[in-house]
Amino acid sequence: MPEPRQRADAVRNRETVLDAAEELFTRAGPAGVSMNAVATAAGVGKGTVFRAFTDRTGLLQALAERRSAPLRRAVAEGAAPLGPGTPPRERVPAVLDALLTAKLDNQALYLALEEAGAASPYQSPSYAWWHGVLRDSLAELTDADRAGFLAHVLLAAVRADLVAHLAGAGRVPVAALRRRLAEYTESVLP
Repeated sequence: MPEPRQRADAVRNRETVLDAAEELFTRAGPAGVSMNAVATAAGVGKGTVFRAFTDRTGLLQALAERRSAPLRRAVAEGAAPLGPGTPPRERVPAVLDALLTAKLDNQALYLALEEAGAASPYQSPSYAWWHGVLRDSLAELTDADRAGFLAHVLLAAVRADLVAHLAGAGRVPVAALRRRLAEYTESVLP
């Protein structure tokens, strides 16, 4: 069944709110920005923000989806090494490296999203999508049960809180993080 079409003003309001949130989050970080501040910056009522995103977590998720859209397109329909026709031993490390880079580039947003704690990250549509991509690639190398488990384990290695800890308090340089993730991935691939 196709998704119901949204009214043009609702779509416009949603984009306006995302633009305002993007600007505020860039300046102050997601932790310091309220839904009221986003509504005010967007020039809409607070109710409009809640109708579009339900809650703060929904707004954070929408912003993360917006920022990751080019990467998701590259993974879903792009060329090697991220695209679907790439052999799994090349694609899995490339996808994980791209996710690591996205988490590093958008650290405050992904940390705020993980810390929102409204629901398990494993139940989010985004997590399910990335898990599916990795699971399907890994299923070319091993059985389905092991592929699903390995996909979870590999995604745990690029959780925002772990990435922030390693890059921050752990003082691991980005190049070393990327190298270590590649080595770890290679060590667990069947």
